[in-house]
Amino acid sequence: MVNAEVIVVGAGLSGIGAAIRLRQEGIQDVLILERAPEVGGTWRENTYPGCACDVPSSLYSYSFAPNPDWSRVFAEQREIHDYVRTTARRHGIGPSLRCGVDVERARWDDREQRWHLETNEGPYSAAVLVLATGPWRTPLRPDVPGLGEFDGPVLHTARWDPSVRLTGRRIAVVGGGASAVQIVPAIQEQAAAVHVFQRTAQWLLPKPDHGIPGWLRAPGTQHLLRAAQYRLQEGLGYAFRHPRLVRPVEAAARAHLRMAVRDPRLRRALTPDYRLGCKRLLTSSTYYPALTRPHVHLHPTALAEVRGNRVVGADGSEAEADVIVLATGFHIGELPLARGVHGAHGRTLQQTWDDDGPEAYLGTSVSGFPNLFLLLGPNVLAGSTSTLTVVEGQLSYLTAALTHLRATGDTSLDVRPAVQARYNAAVQDALRTTVYNSGGCSSYYFSPSGRNTFCWPWSTGRLIHRLNRFDPDAYTWTAPAHAPERLRPVNEEEITA
Repeated sequence: MVNAEVIVVGAGLSGIGAAIRLRQEGIQDVLILERAPEVGGTWRENTYPGCACDVPSSLYSYSFAPNPDWSRVFAEQREIHDYVRTTARRHGIGPSLRCGVDVERARWDDREQRWHLETNEGPYSAAVLVLATGPWRTPLRPDVPGLGEFDGPVLHTARWDPSVRLTGRRIAVVGGGASAVQIVPAIQEQAAAVHVFQRTAQWLLPKPDHGIPGWLRAPGTQHLLRAAQYRLQEGLGYAFRHPRLVRPVEAAARAHLRMAVRDPRLRRALTPDYRLGCKRLLTSSTYYPALTRPHVHLHPTALAEVRGNRVVGADGSEAEADVIVLATGFHIGELPLARGVHGAHGRTLQQTWDDDGPEAYLGTSVSGFPNLFLLLGPNVLAGSTSTLTVVEGQLSYLTAALTHLRATGDTSLDVRPAVQARYNAAVQDALRTTVYNSGGCSSYYFSPSGRNTFCWPWSTGRLIHRLNRFDPDAYTWTAPAHAPERLRPVNEEEITA
């Protein structure tokens, strides 16, 4: 058995960042287990044509690992993957990294006060377990009759096969979200025909993407640019929390559509019937022009059936295809490993969450799962937030918790059930009036029970401020040799965010 003080599952940006911050805080006995052959996470997996970040590059690097060398305002997939690899190498993560190790189960041993992991490479054990697998891991594949019998290749954007020839082919793209908006303009230039099956129209703003001149890459300028972009994102988030303020942004999106698409019928098919921000807000300056090309056809309907080499929409429209591209996203609401992580009482995370969907304290700790920390857990993201801003706040919380654990000599900490319940009640109450909940759409923000398990209802600044103040009173602590848990009085202000 391989033992460590901390095991991090996942070697994407979150996992690499966790290992770096832990080591900076003096916690050196850290292992990262990654099922793939190399680091990169979602930026390793998503290699489809046109793949890029929809958050400005200036916000897409850690403050402790800045990257002044971004070449574009919105970095492309290859450049971000290079950033992950470079960051890991510069911070000496290699000796802590175990690639090709797939974690199948993790079980908390209350007697030993440790997590025991089952992997394809044998058993591992750790005092602390950090799940850095992220929500963009498991591709969502639609259950479409006949799809499995399609005559040609079926590619999901998250499992792209570059060996499949697209030049001169008839391509059916299923989906109208973030990956579709990027891949359609990229592939239409070489395709004989492109048929886009879009179930729901999306709000789309222009994307001011261009190369970054050298003078903007100076450290001081980068800092100012990062601050300006952060304030811009926060301003958009403020509008999402006060839906009446979304109207000017909707007007800008409609103007963008009107200028790019002259055909009234196509324009109607691309006009959403819900409030902007209710779903993830998309940006592109190339998607609408691509849809106006004579060989690109929009089907404003879901894909209902595949018959041989014919794709059939729910409205009865049909088209012949040589290749089907599934731009259908991910199982966002299902945390990878949730079915295999067993807590203090033997229940899995999935069983704990089955009733209302994922729930955690500050998106980081889950009651009944001692010494377990989630990165990008429930209710910490929003439509205007850079994931790295949130992860960096969570890493501050994680390192503070482990520093406190070391200082007290205790063996474990577990968030109190009442603290978690009150905190989440406050989150759900605050979400009621946001555009996420009141915008009139259905989205991956919600669990099957109708509960928003994705969004943070306040400003990102408030979340970071909260994560920068570790609150030991919110936890029960277990001393060595099964000494009684030490309960501290709970500060009501701390548990209502």
